[in-house]
Amino acid sequence: MTDQAKIEKDFWDALASDRTVMLARAGVETAAPRPMTAIVEEKPGPVWFFTARDTELMEGLAPGAGAMFTFSDKGHKVFATVTGRLTEHTDPETVERLWNPFIGAWYEGKDDPKLVLLRFDPDQAEIWDSGNALVAGAKILLSSDPGESMKDRVAHVNY
Repeated sequence: MTDQAKIEKDFWDALASDRTVMLARAGVETAAPRPMTAIVEEKPGPVWFFTARDTELMEGLAPGAGAMFTFSDKGHKVFATVTGRLTEHTDPETVERLWNPFIGAWYEGKDDPKLVLLRFDPDQAEIWDSGNALVAGAKILLSSDPGESMKDRVAHVNY
């Protein structure tokens, strides 16, 4: 496996495990990025999000609207910015398949009129594998440039 492929695999594994991203729509200045729970069934996506119909994220959402999310795993080893397309998904079978008690805590059930399922189809990703943060910290203390060692730890992926 190439370094690029390993970095990409590590990202998708971390996203499936840690799941919290900051999601924003492209070109929508009134809607700041929002913390959202990402649901990943397949790699590389789609990535699914449940939200409420009355959020700024949904305001004027056209099918295939540009969007992006940023991600950092809990260990601060993997960081990513992912751009793609966001579309409301109305298939009740998908809602049923993805539903879980954490989502249920926010809504009146799967038929709640406020409930919306969004499908995010990635276009591109820039993924950083920071490796060992202690090593990077030691390099800084020793006046070494940790960025130099990072150049091979960044993957640029097109989907």
